Amino acid sequence: MTSSSMQIGSWIVLAILLLLLALAIGFMIFGWDTADAGMPMTFSGYLAMTLGIVATLALGSGLMALVFYSSRKGRD
Repeated sequence: MTSSSMQIGSWIVLAILLLLLALAIGFMIFGWDTADAGMPMTFSGYLAMTLGIVATLALGSGLMALVFYSSRKGRD
């Protein structure tokens, strides 16, 4: 897709997505700059974070597997 073939709607969507990316980066920088480092994370905190990451990756992988499976079987 060349820039001359993009319609105005595509440019608006791109601008909104870039704005959201800039806001997320700004929030990340501001959050790291003002984070309260007075309380270290405990073992249970690391365990909960690890289990959350593993569950999220498993759910995402399972859903993507279902998408590919249904696509190959022609059920889309």
